Amino acid sequence: MKLDAELMQLVGGVIALLTLSSLIGWGLSRRTLSESGRKTVENLNARMRGWWMMTAVFGLALATGGAGSVLLFCLTSFLALREFITLTPTHLGDHRALFWAFFFVTPLQYYLLWIQWYGLFAIFIPVYVFLLLPIRSAAAGQTERFLERTAKIQWGLMISVYCVSHAPALLMLLEIPGYIGENGKLLFFFVLICELSDVLQYVFGKTLGRHAVAPTVSPGKTWEGLIGGVLATVIVGSALWWATPFNPWQAAGLSLAIALMGFGGGLVMSAIKRDRGVKDWGQAIEGHGGVLDRIDSLCFAAPMFFHLTRYYFTA
Repeated sequence: MKLDAELMQLVGGVIALLTLSSLIGWGLSRRTLSESGRKTVENLNARMRGWWMMTAVFGLALATGGAGSVLLFCLTSFLALREFITLTPTHLGDHRALFWAFFFVTPLQYYLLWIQWYGLFAIFIPVYVFLLLPIRSAAAGQTERFLERTAKIQWGLMISVYCVSHAPALLMLLEIPGYIGENGKLLFFFVLICELSDVLQYVFGKTLGRHAVAPTVSPGKTWEGLIGGVLATVIVGSALWWATPFNPWQAAGLSLAIALMGFGGGLVMSAIKRDRGVKDWGQAIEGHGGVLDRIDSLCFAAPMFFHLTRYYFTA
């Protein structure tokens, strides 16, 4: 995977945006006097520090090529699965099944991605693991709340490992006409649009939000934030068509799909947190909460974007 001029332009644009946002945050911290205002600015600056850290890690992974990207997302899946299982406790009888989930299923899913065995990559977790892990749990002989316990493990693997692995799987799409060897930009485009959609929906929601989409699930997610954030994301996505194998209209349509699926993912993951009575999945990322708090939209958007691109744009 090569670091070409267009990829460097994308990286430079993100760094410029982060620098501008950090300077604004620094200026606000010097001017804001009220207690509530200071807390808001402190939260903003904490989020910016988190974004700098995440950008640096992702940039390093891209710089090391496909191996670095696959390793980064494998580690992300491992941490996300840990958060999911921690927040949705299982039973002592599930410990061996969980050992297999963490130390066999997760690395093997990414190994299949690394060797580009798409046929098995696509069905390994939703078919074989879906059938075999419950057998391992049942063999432990503990039947109390068995269906609920098994469902938690299956959900954790599907969300945290299977869905997330479709982001670096974009590097497997080697047969896109006129785009050979440029898949690093495609991965960057997807992650940028997915995360930017979250940010823009947050900004529009905070400034214009009045009507909650699902007030009992996530009161902070408003129709104004959704519509404003999605439209702004589509505009940015279409403007970045030059870094993708898409034309401007195709880039806009795929950006729309990413933004809507990302919103749905955030809503679903918020419902799980609400069910468990917590605000965040963890505290791994300053200003953002846990790993799953940051990638909840990516979990749902990645498989959709991967398969749309594979179906319509590969030879």
